[in-house]
Amino acid sequence: MSRHMPAPSATPAATLAELIDRLGRLVRAESHAGGLNPAQWEALRYLTRCNRFSNTPGAVAQYLNATKGTVSQTLNALERKNLLVRKPDPASGRVVRLTLTAEGQALARHDPAAELERAAAALPAPQQDATAGGLAAILGHLQQSRGGRPFGVCRTCRHFRDAAPAGAPHWCALLHEPLDEPDSLAICVEHQPAA
Repeated sequence: MSRHMPAPSATPAATLAELIDRLGRLVRAESHAGGLNPAQWEALRYLTRCNRFSNTPGAVAQYLNATKGTVSQTLNALERKNLLVRKPDPASGRVVRLTLTAEGQALARHDPAAELERAAAALPAPQQDATAGGLAAILGHLQQSRGGRPFGVCRTCRHFRDAAPAGAPHWCALLHEPLDEPDSLAICVEHQPAA
């Protein structure tokens, strides 16, 4: 029997849960690289993938399923390390936007979770799709049961439109905003899965 698989008496669901937990532990074990702790890496990782509507402290807290106080400490640490800056939103002075600095972007390119991505990329495409679909369903179920927001890539949202009236390639029908191609591939706090 492979040393990576749980005992054969485990149900498929228990086996899957154990494998997910073990993968998480493997990634977290490497998450002290670059002088950051795991929570700081998670926030940095989120900020590299979110869109311009989702780069707020509140969205980071929702995405990480963490308290605002915990996320505030994490963001303060990233700011002290010159990895991000806070700026007031020009449209609403009450909203704070988080932007990665050049140093933050450079560090994000050395994300310790990249090894997990490379291992996933080694799977055949159909297995990648099936695994991603299954894990997304599990995550969605847990988020929904806990009252969390689903988050998701803009392109898969029910408000995403392929043609924008303002000449941009895409459009958000919820926020009435044009979207460029990178926006369409970014994570959004307002995401609502397409039917």
